[in-house]
Amino acid sequence: MANTVKVVPDEATLKKINRFKNIVLASVIALFVVICVFRCFYSVDEQHNAIVTQFGSIVKVDTAGFYFKAPWQSVRKVDMTTHGTGIGYTVSADGQNIVDTDNGIMITSDFNLLNIDFYLEYRVSDPVAYVYASRNPEMTLSNITMANIRTIVSNYTVDEAMTTAKGQIQADVKAAILNELKETDIGLTVVNITIQDSEPPTPEIIAAFKSVENAKQGADTAMNKALEYKNNELPNSQAKADSIIQAAEADKAARIAEANGQVERFNKIYEEYKQFPYVTKRRLFYERIESVFPNCKIIITDGKTSTVYPLDSFANVNTNPGETTTANTDKNGGNK
Repeated sequence: MANTVKVVPDEATLKKINRFKNIVLASVIALFVVICVFRCFYSVDEQHNAIVTQFGSIVKVDTAGFYFKAPWQSVRKVDMTTHGTGIGYTVSADGQNIVDTDNGIMITSDFNLLNIDFYLEYRVSDPVAYVYASRNPEMTLSNITMANIRTIVSNYTVDEAMTTAKGQIQADVKAAILNELKETDIGLTVVNITIQDSEPPTPEIIAAFKSVENAKQGADTAMNKALEYKNNELPNSQAKADSIIQAAEADKAARIAEANGQVERFNKIYEEYKQFPYVTKRRLFYERIESVFPNCKIIITDGKTSTVYPLDSFANVNTNPGETTTANTDKNGGNK
């Protein structure tokens, strides 16, 4: 039987071995600390939410900030910003729009084909549902959008879809998509959807519709000019009408006042007549003669001969500057 020899290291060797063990242990501890620092601390920016899971179960959802987790927990960040995609067209690498005829051509209520493009803006509303409720939530949203767009567009005529009903179509499509997203609960919501372009599918029909649109715009322009002319002329006409009415009212008031004055004058004359009938009749006679004579040519004759005296020449004789003498005659033709 062979003899075994046990080698006992000296004290210096033992110190080296212990020092090596300490270095290895310190390295392991440092490595563990580094791993904990990198795996247990994480930050979330304002554009994302973080879903923390532990062995497949959701622990919490974190918003913007700096957080700590256990090393065996995992973190998945979800983009919460608004995204956009085209419906009915695609965008090439150089930024050019490419028509997607499979999704862009739709039928209207009057059985016309229409090439209509939409731009959809959406964002994540529930990060947990977005990650776990659907395998491809963007594809699900695209299918929901296309189905509702076709349904809504089919309720309008081609003229309405190209002109006056665009705003209403956008509102109806958005409301329908939101209602369906609420039922499916895939963690997405629609921010806005707008019609980018709406036109017939062939160039000939496009030219015809453009002519109709130009005619409608011309009619609108003519109507606006007519309304402007009406708004400009109506105040002037109203002012003229008010002026005529005011003049008529003033003339009415003047005539009424004059009539009242005549009535008052007649009543006063009548009162005088009741007291002095003869004098009043003579005075009225003279006043009437005075009012008639200035408009008549006066001749004087004795009634027996054909002699006519030129009364006008006597009436115009001036005795003094500024004075006029009037020739009077008695019953026999003599001057008085």
